[in-house]
Amino acid sequence: MQRRHPLLWKMALLQVCACLLLVWLVWNWGLRVERNTYFLEASDRIALAAYAAEAERVAATGDAAAVERWRLALQQREHTWVAVLDDYLQSLGTTPLSAEQVSHLTFMRKLSWPMSKRLEDELPYVSMAFPEHPERGRLVMQLPERLLPPGLTPWTHVFTHGLVPALLALALGLVLYRHLVQPLNELRERANALSAGDLAPLASSSVTRRPDELGELARAYEHMAERLRQSINQQRQLLRTLSHEIRTPLARLKIASDSGLPPEQLQQRLSREVEEMRRLVDDSLNLAWLDTEKPRLEAEAVVVASVWEALVQDAHFETGWPLEALVCELDSTCQVHVHLNSFAQAVENILRNAIRHSPPNGVIRLSGQRDGDRWWLVIEDQGPGVAEGDLQRIFEAYLRLDGTVGTGFGLGLSIARRAIELQGGELWATQGASGLRMNLRLPTANV
Repeated sequence: MQRRHPLLWKMALLQVCACLLLVWLVWNWGLRVERNTYFLEASDRIALAAYAAEAERVAATGDAAAVERWRLALQQREHTWVAVLDDYLQSLGTTPLSAEQVSHLTFMRKLSWPMSKRLEDELPYVSMAFPEHPERGRLVMQLPERLLPPGLTPWTHVFTHGLVPALLALALGLVLYRHLVQPLNELRERANALSAGDLAPLASSSVTRRPDELGELARAYEHMAERLRQSINQQRQLLRTLSHEIRTPLARLKIASDSGLPPEQLQQRLSREVEEMRRLVDDSLNLAWLDTEKPRLEAEAVVVASVWEALVQDAHFETGWPLEALVCELDSTCQVHVHLNSFAQAVENILRNAIRHSPPNGVIRLSGQRDGDRWWLVIEDQGPGVAEGDLQRIFEAYLRLDGTVGTGFGLGLSIARRAIELQGGELWATQGASGLRMNLRLPTANV
């Protein structure tokens, strides 16, 4: 199945957003900051508007000489050119405008407009209508040098086009580091710990919960570490069990060899003990092979009733269990898609376990029913059963429950479950009406 690559799209979206934000900062916000440096301060606009209100009060008296005196006083105070004009741009004072002064009126600006020097390094001219009666006149003055906005300075340009984009790039780098490099560093540390023999899980890490490629990598690492933990634990358990279980037949061999038995009895005793050790080693190696190698088993259509018939014949011959007590309720229509030998070994282990724990007059029954594309098979005995809390534990390798009877090494059900699971099936135990029920769910061969 083709991957969606969520991390790729996430990183692409993050970079696109960062680029768009950078463009906005440089061309929109930076231009706005640049323009704002050319506007008058609020306090300066208030002061100039107060001059216009004062000029309106003086002009309202109708005394041209008073207007002229006020104009000259303001002009001297601000060290600039000042004019009080009517609505037709004629002087309300006693001094008319010269032709050069009239030419300045073409480029007048309002208080809310940006202010800057013209190309000939001339200060701008500001027009302020009378606040109470704008139609009666206006105050025009060349902006004093002290009120001229500073405009775009080199430091402002460095801030808007250098420092802010650099901070944005740094923030993008920190996000990428937190989202990519930090999880990779954690995985690297865990890999180094794994190489040093530390198999602690990553289950508490947030990396394993991520839905992207890094989460898949973390989960793959955890799966690998779990497989290693299981393999090491199985090897240790195998060594402990073999060393413990082999001591018993070896001790019996030593006793038999020193007992002075007749040669024929001694040979039978030795053969029995050697066969028991061989079965222990074979079962242990078979379980280890199923656990570690997880072989791919070639499946075929298998008639369950035929396999059961062959197995009960062998069981009857070896244990003397009556054939009529080994009942099969299935016909030839029950066919499963499994590996024949592995399936037969799993069913044989279950059957032998049922025989071992059933009373002499007990009945072991195989039944089943179709469940969609699966067959649900049930092997039920009439033994004492298993406590509810031990139904899962009976599949653990080398486990013998307290109070159980019979011989064996506790490997049969473990091998059976591994063999069934390798074929895409399930094996679990439940408590039946009169004994233990072993449930098998396997893919059907006749869909």
